[in-house]
Amino acid sequence: MHEKVTTAMPPLLELNDVSARYGPVQALHGVSLTVDEGEIVALLGANGAGKTTTLRAVSGTVRREGEVVFGGKRLARFGPEAVARASVSHVPEGRGIFSELTVWENLRMGAYMRRGRTSFATVLEYFPWLESRKHQQAGTLSGGEQQMLSLARGFLSRPRLMMLDEPSLGLAPLVTREVFRVITEMNQKEGVAVLVVEQNATVALQAAQRAYVLETGKVAVSGSADELQANEAVRTAYLGY
Repeated sequence: MHEKVTTAMPPLLELNDVSARYGPVQALHGVSLTVDEGEIVALLGANGAGKTTTLRAVSGTVRREGEVVFGGKRLARFGPEAVARASVSHVPEGRGIFSELTVWENLRMGAYMRRGRTSFATVLEYFPWLESRKHQQAGTLSGGEQQMLSLARGFLSRPRLMMLDEPSLGLAPLVTREVFRVITEMNQKEGVAVLVVEQNATVALQAAQRAYVLETGKVAVSGSADELQANEAVRTAYLGY
């Protein structure tokens, strides 16, 4: 974990009293949180706590109320394409790759709104194995390789913020550590901010500067990663010690 640089700049992402629902079921109840430029923030909590819905509220894929501000501009109830054009990349749970397409075709899908200097060559610096697999059908990759492909595709759009939903889902511990190593490296070298939903609280807190714990659609605890690791209630409920 690296230390967060103190800055007087306003948050890159700010949620103010955000609520969201699926039909008659309310999933979020007034969630407020921030992510600073170049920061990694973890969203922790049990299944059904509202973590995935929080990401969907930002990306515009769930009905919501409240204010979402990104880069100093309020995001109205835009759809996911408009949010992506605002420089937010959402890597969903379950990787979301196109399994029938090749690796290279999947990457090209992520590049159609590419901004700035990010190129295929830059992505290959983080994922060099993609070069030799570019003609392979994506659905034949291992689970860890599919997750890496999903990250690479999200990074190709040159986002200011990447939202990652359960990047370690179904992965072996060694592969999980490699996934978070790459996430941390991209954050440090490229300055991309990360909002990550993660069940593996230990690995998430090692990578993040700050974290929020959600319970039943509300923020129950928040603070620096070090503070939450030292919090006995958080350790007992989410870290297992």
